[in-house]
This record gives sequence, C-alpha cells and structure tokens, in this order.
Amino acid sequence: MSFSVDKQTLDDLNIFTKKGRDSVFGLFNRTRTRGGAEILEQMFRYPLSDAGSINQRSQLIHFFQSGKALFPFKEEWFDLIEQYLSNADERSKLSHDENKLGRTFNNLIGADTEYRQIAKALAAIFDFINAFHQFLDQMKSNKNAMPYHEELVAIKSILDDQEIQKLTRAGATEKQTYEKTAEYDQVLRFKKKDLLLKMLSHAYQLDVYIAVATVAAKENFVFAKALPADLLDMTLEGVYHPLLENAVGNNLQVTPRSNVIFLTGANMAGKSTFMKSMGIVVFLAHMGFPVPATKMEFSVMDGLYSTINLPDNLSMGYSHFYAEVLRVKKVAEQLSLSKKIFVIFDELFRGTNVKDAYEATVALTAAFARKKNCIFVISTHIIEAGEELKERCDNIHFTYLPTLMEGAKPVYTYRLAEGITSDRHGMIIINNEGIIDILKINNK
Repeated sequence: MSFSVDKQTLDDLNIFTKKGRDSVFGLFNRTRTRGGAEILEQMFRYPLSDAGSINQRSQLIHFFQSGKALFPFKEEWFDLIEQYLSNADERSKLSHDENKLGRTFNNLIGADTEYRQIAKALAAIFDFINAFHQFLDQMKSNKNAMPYHEELVAIKSILDDQEIQKLTRAGATEKQTYEKTAEYDQVLRFKKKDLLLKMLSHAYQLDVYIAVATVAAKENFVFAKALPADLLDMTLEGVYHPLLENAVGNNLQVTPRSNVIFLTGANMAGKSTFMKSMGIVVFLAHMGFPVPATKMEFSVMDGLYSTINLPDNLSMGYSHFYAEVLRVKKVAEQLSLSKKIFVIFDELFRGTNVKDAYEATVALTAAFARKKNCIFVISTHIIEAGEELKERCDNIHFTYLPTLMEGAKPVYTYRLAEGITSDRHGMIIINNEGIIDILKINNK
C-alpha cells in the first residue's frame, strides 16, 4: 500500500511545478533521460509506506552519493535506441534481397534514410551495452555496492545472454556491411527486444538514483531513518524549507505525549513556511529521498493531508468557510479508518467569525488529540483557544514563532519557542506602511 497524499496537499507543498513557481519535484529532477524523469515522477506520485522499502531506497541513493557516481551513458543514445525499438513493424526489417544496385544507388543519392537510421541505432546499442559492461566492472570492484546488488545481478544476467554477447563483440570488430546490419537488426529489434527494454529500464533507474544523489550532495540534505509503523516517534533537527534561500532550521520531537503541535505567532512570523517545511520533509522521507534537515527519524505513516492554501470553490457555490468544513470532514473520514495520518491545518476556520472559529478550533483540536496514533500540526491566531486546550488535553505541544521589536519595527527569528505567544503586530505593520495617513490625505 502506498503513502496517501491528495491534490490539495501536493499543491500546498509545491510538490509539482505551478506556473511561475519552483517545485520540490523540479529541485530533484536532474535526470538525463525521459525515462528517468518519468520514473522520478512516479516516485513522487506514489511515496512508500513500508519502513523496509523506504530505508532500502535511502541506502541505495546514499550509496551513489558516497561514491560520487556519474551517469555512464550518453544522452543521445537513448533517443536513437528508444525510437528504434518502438518500430515493431515486421515490414521495416532489412532484407538481404534488397542489397542490390538499386539500393546502392539510393544510398549514393542520400535517399536510404531508413537504413542509415537503423545503422545509427545499432551503433548506439553497442555503445550502450559496452558502457554497461564498464559500469558493471566498476561496481564489482566496489566493496560497498551491496545496496545495488540485486540490480547488478539483473543487469549481468542480460549482458550474459550469449546472442547479445556475440553481436556486441562482432559489432566492435567487424565492418558494418549491409548484410551485417540486417542480421543485427533481426536479432536486436525483434528477437532480443525485451532484454534491451529491460536494460533501458535499468539505465533509467540508475539515472534517477544518480540524479537524486547529486542533489543530496549539492544541497547537503540528509537521509531520514524510517522506524516501524507501530511506533509514533518523530525526531526532526534543523528542518528547513528547501526552496527558500537562507532558510532557518528548526527542531521538533513528536511522541504519543506530544503528537499535537499547536502553533501560534504573529503574521509574517513564519508559521506557514514552517508547516510547509514539515510537510515536505515528511513527504520526501516516505519516498526514501534525502531531506532538508540535519537529522530525521520517523515512524512510517499511512498518509499526509494539509490545508494551507485552501481556495474558495466558487464554481460549486462554496464559501471559504464551507470549503474549510468540507476539508476537515475529508480528514475526519480518513481518521475514522484508523489510518496513521500526518495532518497540517494552517489557521483553522479563518473564514468565519472569531467566536465560531474559537469554539471550532477548541472542539476539533481536542478531538484530534484523542487520535494518539496520528500527528497534527495546527496553527491559529486565536491564542485563547490554546489556553482552553491546556486545561483539556495533556498531549498537546504548544510552540510559537516569536517576533522581536526594534523600535516600531517587528523582527522575526523564524525559530520555534516553547509556549503560546500573544504577539499581535498587524496594526504596527499597517501604521508602518502609512496606510491610515494616505487615507487621511485623500479625504482632505
């Protein structure tokens, strides 16, 4: 079973590219092949929910990072080979009977393009296979290649195919006559096509591993350790947003006695950014990918649901408040299935009046707190709700992002502090921008 993430969450966390915005997928997509990019996207679409599989993928990527591996193939080979193998029409086979004066004449005037394309593709295949042989030899001498062992065995079994070995040797030593090209084409495009497709698949996978490993090294990301799902434990150190320059890292410890994080802070203090950072590292960790942090250990969850940038659904006649209600209902339905969910709510019920928002925030947070096998991150400006929840629940971790004042100017640390803050600087910011004065001038 895969890790469950919905479109709202993918949009909230900028997992995939939106117009004019960077994305987490774009950060990692340093692949060199179309096939590699497609596999990478599938990994993003379907994160893992098994600790063994997650740690295995992490170890594999870390192996390529530590070895500073380079992609052993030329990109232009793939276009030639993919196009060549995609043509399964038997009528396109080269025939020995066509090697006559007419074909020779056509070749002289440059008309025999199909033959030349096949010859180029075959040359690319031989280069591709030889590069795999060299790569395999390098891996044999690497004593730390155990995480990649299964793939190496599978690649070797293909390279050991007798007919492929014979053609590869012949292709490297014999003159490429029309007859030889027709013979190689018959074997490789029709008889051994499935083996070549498997080789391409291994190359695409390798492309992904090396691309992700390269990003991990460049960005100084770390590999998270997945813990068994029957635990509820999460250790985060130095977690930051990977798409922001000079991002500030934060630490957080989650246990069954602190599985609800109640976050307060003034506008612009960094609450939404922190929650997005949390969501991104949880998402990437369940992929087995490196994360923007200095350390991370986590119990495997069943899914991730966030509500950070919830849009109105005007086409269906939904107000922002009703859209919030429906979103909370969807999360509640997932929780009712006894799933272990990581839930993020940024400013619960901002679309309604303060009294209703206060009552709903208290009631829902208290209800969430009873789900001891899940993790919740809830932000709010209604600090009174926090005071009420202190009396009701013993498993809520109250934390805030502080604001310091330098004269009349607010300064933000972006570092978590313990407790509930009463910082409210909205009017200070409005006054600093001179909005009231502008309106007074216009009224004269």
